[in-house]
Amino acid sequence: MAKAKRATKVRTRKRAPADVDGRRSAPARDTLAAPATGGDSLGKYVYCVIQADELLRFGPIGIGVMPAEVHTVNFKDIAAVVSDTPLEVYDPTRENVLAHEKVNEAVMRQRTVIPMSFGTVFKTRDDIVELLRGAYDAFSDVLNKMKDKLEFGLKILWDRDVMIRELEKQDEDVRRLKGEIATQKGSTYFARVQYGRLVDAALGNLSERYVSDIFSELRDVSVASRANKPIGDKMILNAAFLVSRDQEIAFDKKLKELGARYGALTFRYTGPWPPYNFVNIRLKLERAKDAK
Repeated sequence: MAKAKRATKVRTRKRAPADVDGRRSAPARDTLAAPATGGDSLGKYVYCVIQADELLRFGPIGIGVMPAEVHTVNFKDIAAVVSDTPLEVYDPTRENVLAHEKVNEAVMRQRTVIPMSFGTVFKTRDDIVELLRGAYDAFSDVLNKMKDKLEFGLKILWDRDVMIRELEKQDEDVRRLKGEIATQKGSTYFARVQYGRLVDAALGNLSERYVSDIFSELRDVSVASRANKPIGDKMILNAAFLVSRDQEIAFDKKLKELGARYGALTFRYTGPWPPYNFVNIRLKLERAKDAK
């Protein structure tokens, strides 16, 4: 994702990554037969669940040193997107997590997806069919609700020192206390404590106004939003937005307008992603192993 050098710019949003050789993933192709399965030592790594009533292949883009062939395991009109994998626990290294995300993003270009957690591995194809059968109603309901919707991430940061200087210009109480500290003889401890509390309260009120205004502006071009906990002192907003595919351009345009309007803030904008923050389907994954 390219980074803008000035705080007034909206950072370029990240698109789905290219394949290992630099080309985009090939479109999904219908297959006439199920892909060949591995030996007894191979299980099935599950990336996501989609709506599909026929077998699909997505190419050799799966997790692993040698990218595995990604295909579907189907039940009725839903399917798990999987690849053959050794029966092992995957470490959440950057390489592995990116490989997991790359598959979901490739599928997402054409299908609505329910992303599965990183490292979800089943022993056999039959275990996956049992999962799809047992959670069929839940999967179908979520897929219908998430149809043609994408997730975008938005982080907004500011320079605390810059904002304090602006407060000192605009807030008479802050400006007066700073002047007293500068001219006061003897201990300034209590004045500095009072000044710090006043500044923190003013910054809190200012950040709340910014966040409220930005959420309000994006409400008309998004289906839903979720505020996550900001990270660090510079971040005032860490949010995810659920956006319909037909509103993607409007959402992008509105964010650029906001970036230009709030020149003192830095907007970090990423997506599109699968709806990670908006799918709350909890599965007992051991069910497939125990249901015999």
